[in-house]
Amino acid sequence: MSDTSHPVPRLHVETTRVDELKLLIPLIDRRHPLIWMRKGQGMAGVGEALRLEFTGPDRMRDACETWKAVADAATVVDPIGAPGTGLVAFGSFAFADDSAAVSVLIVPRLLLGKRDGTFWVTRILVEGEDPASVPVPTARPLGPEFRLSLLPGAVSPDAFRASVDAAVDRIDDQELSKVVLARDLVGHLPAESDLRRPLTDLALGYPDCWTYAVDGFIGSSPETLVRVDHGTVSARVLAGTTSRGADAAADHDKAVALATSAKDLDEHGYAVNSVVAALTPHSRNLVTSEVPFTLKLPNLWHLASDVVGTLSDGSTSLDLIAALHPTAAVAGTPRAEALALIHELEPFDRGRYAGPVGWVGADGDGEWAVALRSAQVSPSGDITAFAGCGIVADSDPEREYLETKMKFRPIVEAFG
Repeated sequence: MSDTSHPVPRLHVETTRVDELKLLIPLIDRRHPLIWMRKGQGMAGVGEALRLEFTGPDRMRDACETWKAVADAATVVDPIGAPGTGLVAFGSFAFADDSAAVSVLIVPRLLLGKRDGTFWVTRILVEGEDPASVPVPTARPLGPEFRLSLLPGAVSPDAFRASVDAAVDRIDDQELSKVVLARDLVGHLPAESDLRRPLTDLALGYPDCWTYAVDGFIGSSPETLVRVDHGTVSARVLAGTTSRGADAAADHDKAVALATSAKDLDEHGYAVNSVVAALTPHSRNLVTSEVPFTLKLPNLWHLASDVVGTLSDGSTSLDLIAALHPTAAVAGTPRAEALALIHELEPFDRGRYAGPVGWVGADGDGEWAVALRSAQVSPSGDITAFAGCGIVADSDPEREYLETKMKFRPIVEAFG
């Protein structure tokens, strides 16, 4: 449910073109960062002009309705008209319908953006506020370096291997075809730590991923859940993973082995089919990669497929994340049986891990990633990170455990 007991605030939004914005991360708040960027481009937010919170099974549909009301009531001056200009909210949604984690849309008081050589500043004021109350921040040096270790949380390595065994047994019994199981790592942030440090490490180390920070939830995801831009819808599906090789020849062999692995191709096929099935009611001309391609990241290879189409029903990006989530890439297939098994075998609340994270504009266009390679930092400094992998009939518990270690690496190294 969303908090709709108060009238929708009237926002005044004004975007101004500026000559240049060099680095975004040094401009944001050290303890409450708001960022969405890839390859050095994107948006940074400062402060909160409006915060909308949602829970329960209708959280994304509630967010869609509430956001339409906010956008309809807003006065927007946007001479640029590019993705990310004008009224924008950063968002992060919980994975599970019954999660204790709150899903949020946050409209910053100030938004700074850069895309394809265009730079802008957007001020968002609640009706009656003075524009002078929202100054453009100056870049500030990052705080002192810190090092911390993330240790197993509710699921030990042995317990994770046992859960994989249990899942394979259920798949062998033909209860389901695939389930995605995760394990957790926990730690505690030193007092006065600067969260811009791990964000900088993620952005520099994984430039082809979406680096994000929303409400203490930070990460760097390689998987685009959905992008909507002037009637065009696109998604990138990732499922099937292997480590990088020690040298060029070994790396090539790893990629070839992944591209020809029956186990990984099956896992990938379930994920692609779930995305196509969810988007088909909204687009009559979806086009999908004929065969998966191998996507190279600094620490691993993924099998990837792109899905592109034209929207035929006027859906917004928030409508589509509600239709897509959770895909087979993060839950399994069939969906209901996979979610039930996750609930049975995982002794924790995933929070926002594997949920949608991204941004939405006043027109409903936006970019959303699957919140992977992530960690939630609580106000008290507690850190919880998750990593998971798809379990199918011939999954091996040790191999799946090692895959989670690879997927933890970006967060472990960013904090450690």
